[in-house]
Amino acid sequence: MTKKERNDSMLTVAYIGFGNSVTHYHLPYVEKKKEKIKVKYIYRREEDRIGDTEREAWYPNYTFTSDIDTIMDDPEVNLIVINTPDAFHVDYSLLSLKKGKNVLCEKPFALTKKAAEEVFTLANEKGLIATANQNRRFDADFLTVKKVIDSGVLGDLVEIESHYDYFRPSIKENKRMGFLYGLAVHPLDQIISKFGIPNRTCLDCRSIDNPGISDDYYDIDLFYDNGFKATVKTSCYVKLDHPRFIVHGKKGSFLMPSLGHNSNKKYKPGPIVLAEENYPEELWGTLSYINDAGEDNYLKVPIESTDYGAIYENLIAAIEGKQEKIVKDIEVLKVLEIIEDGIAVAKEAK
Repeated sequence: MTKKERNDSMLTVAYIGFGNSVTHYHLPYVEKKKEKIKVKYIYRREEDRIGDTEREAWYPNYTFTSDIDTIMDDPEVNLIVINTPDAFHVDYSLLSLKKGKNVLCEKPFALTKKAAEEVFTLANEKGLIATANQNRRFDADFLTVKKVIDSGVLGDLVEIESHYDYFRPSIKENKRMGFLYGLAVHPLDQIISKFGIPNRTCLDCRSIDNPGISDDYYDIDLFYDNGFKATVKTSCYVKLDHPRFIVHGKKGSFLMPSLGHNSNKKYKPGPIVLAEENYPEELWGTLSYINDAGEDNYLKVPIESTDYGAIYENLIAAIEGKQEKIVKDIEVLKVLEIIEDGIAVAKEAK
């Protein structure tokens, strides 16, 4: 049975892994869609459960298991969500597809473009869905930027900068690669999801303290038609925040402040409950533009709401053959290609 031949049905999910990604960025959004989505299993390796079973009691309606076959052989399960360390993403994706399961895999989808192509090829052969959980497309700040751009008030775009910075002098102790896969994968996907595949890229990927060993500083330019350029940048030596996004067009500009890092949020024990996002006006975006009458406009733009559940809505429709995947294979592959090129540049930056 191909995905276009399937009838409407409940999405029955098994998670592989039980880290922050699952508890913070998947389950709270899935729980709001119980009429469409059922979480049946969470798979954890036995060694990962040692000393960490208390959290399992927070979710009494899920079955926790360390038997991967229990999940893979259950005909009710039609989606495997992979949230393991990066190195295991491809292996679990291929196993799931071979067992006839659709796949939603955390990013990076794979560690190489070639490995990702292998997964997509198998999915297509099986008539199944395999896609990356590029949920940061649905961040409040990025959705706000898209809203302003789509309004057309900025005119033809000239450039957009995406900053995801920290002030962490302790980064000098970091002596391994990983920032491009862990961080750059988000803004690169945001830019490509909005503007498409760039004509060319220019990469400055390196480490300030450990050149050739780490990739904890990057400044990547993506060039498009008509002189438009997008930049994604991360540094760990930024004490005063840049705006999260800076957008310039031929008719105006838009600044989107940083809303803080998710990793800095504090949570109480227990399942994460989504609170309504009420951002104070001082965090709203700032828009200045000249309208068609030649009048100067200056205003604050309210922030949209984060919606990480949108990827699941699309998955339901894609599995039923009603929509195309929102995260296209070509987009995943291009992001991985840029990251691989960036790592090569970082290794040579001595």
